[in-house]
Amino acid sequence: MQKRTVYIGAAAVGAVFAWYLFRPERLFINVTVDEQFPVAAAGREGVVTAAADVVASGQFHGVAHGAKGTAAIYRLPDGKRVLRFTGFETSNGPDVQVYLVAASDANDNATVTDAGFVNVGALKGNVGDQNYDLPAEVDLAKYKAVTIWCRRFGVNFATAPLGAPTEAGRG
Repeated sequence: MQKRTVYIGAAAVGAVFAWYLFRPERLFINVTVDEQFPVAAAGREGVVTAAADVVASGQFHGVAHGAKGTAAIYRLPDGKRVLRFTGFETSNGPDVQVYLVAASDANDNATVTDAGFVNVGALKGNVGDQNYDLPAEVDLAKYKAVTIWCRRFGVNFATAPLGAPTEAGRG
């Protein structure tokens, strides 16, 4: 009887630990974000008077999970750079991060880890439009792709290779 109680207790602890690691409910729960584009300057009556320049843009493609949407880097009139996702959608997961990768594309996990990356921050949501401030010291000539990375499992969910701005990447 006592061994059975120990086994049941160990199984319960193991189940809770496995749930914490995998967070399976996140496969079914979307986190939607709807951030507006950051406005750096406004004139009379709140009309935007300064436009942001698109530095680079690209379309997301799935790697370990399906993905869609556009990633674009904008330079605001004040010089600040912003990474913006529009029409974005991928799977949810535990500890998902946004990385700039020092490669032209990342179709696997090894490319991300071998080429090197800059962590831009935690993914705000797996669905919707969202903005990420880029550090001023990031060299965009070196970091040419955006990857959605699950840090807990070392998995590349999706990547957007960044190239010359496209119409899809504007606004």
